[in-house]
Amino acid sequence: MSRLRPGEIALIDHPDLDEVAADGLRRARVRAVINTSSSITGRYPNMGPSLLLAAGIPLLDGPGALRRLLADGQEVAIDRRGRIYAGGAPVATGVWLTEDAVARRLEAARRNLPAQAERVIENTLEHARREKRLVIDPLPLPPMKKPVPGRHALVVVRGHNYRADLAALRAYIDDVQPVLIGVDGGADALLEAGLRPHVVVGDMDSVSDAALRAAADVIVHGYPDGRAPGLLRTEAAGVAASVVRAPGTSEDLAMLIAYEAGADLIVAVGSHSNLVDFLEKGRPGMGSTFLVRLKIGTRLVDARGVSRLYRARPRPSQPVQIALAALVPAGIVVALGGTLKQWLKLAWLHLRLLAGL
Repeated sequence: MSRLRPGEIALIDHPDLDEVAADGLRRARVRAVINTSSSITGRYPNMGPSLLLAAGIPLLDGPGALRRLLADGQEVAIDRRGRIYAGGAPVATGVWLTEDAVARRLEAARRNLPAQAERVIENTLEHARREKRLVIDPLPLPPMKKPVPGRHALVVVRGHNYRADLAALRAYIDDVQPVLIGVDGGADALLEAGLRPHVVVGDMDSVSDAALRAAADVIVHGYPDGRAPGLLRTEAAGVAASVVRAPGTSEDLAMLIAYEAGADLIVAVGSHSNLVDFLEKGRPGMGSTFLVRLKIGTRLVDARGVSRLYRARPRPSQPVQIALAALVPAGIVVALGGTLKQWLKLAWLHLRLLAGL
């Protein structure tokens, strides 16, 4: 996303285009999007295509072979029939998604949701059985430069509405000064908000070098089988990192790290915790998320959607109250105008005498 410039055509490979990815494309102000995967497969009602179309950005589902036919930065054109041209010659044909077509696919996906829910529940229970040590055993932590014990920890994930929720928490952040933990791209979300991440946790597949270098602690999510592919990313950025092995998602690990490090309260922004979230992430179940939330219990405050909870609106009487309040100091100045002028003259004379003028 960061390489896209306004007016360009974005070529992506994203089955079931989700809202977060679509929002990134919208913010990049692309002219059109070609998706070499099905933007709505029907597994669940994903809202990414609707978001793009509502923003006036055309969306074309193209063939997967298109990725091999086009190079990054190559100029392309698309006609109304969905034919894609490179170098003036047609190379492939896709299907434009219309609002009516998207609505029909979403309705079919909603009917498919109960079957998907049953599969996710079965997988969640199976994963929970295998990963139960997350609750039973303490998580070994590396030494951390940023002290956490006794403080609040804010865990930021690039999930639904994360920008608005983070903005809604700004007064809390400024007042409480929590430890700021960015999960992969969540660290960049903190930077975008003018905040410096203290800790970065994740696979390191969607975090910038700037965010990695800004953090005091970088912790790579290692898998139970010993793999830690994120280390290659941190080494390439020239950043020292530790590895913590755990099953589940990186945001689960980030919350566990905050808990095991002694945070009094853990506030989560943009976290994934429901059926659609996990279908969007392509995960078969959410056992680790269930177990982590079971373990940290009341220390967790899920701030997802907090921006929609309450929006202060000025009351009709408030402008009048402000005007009356402004009249008070003005009245005092008027009432004491003569006295104030004489006092200033005396003060000026006194200063002259002290200075010998």
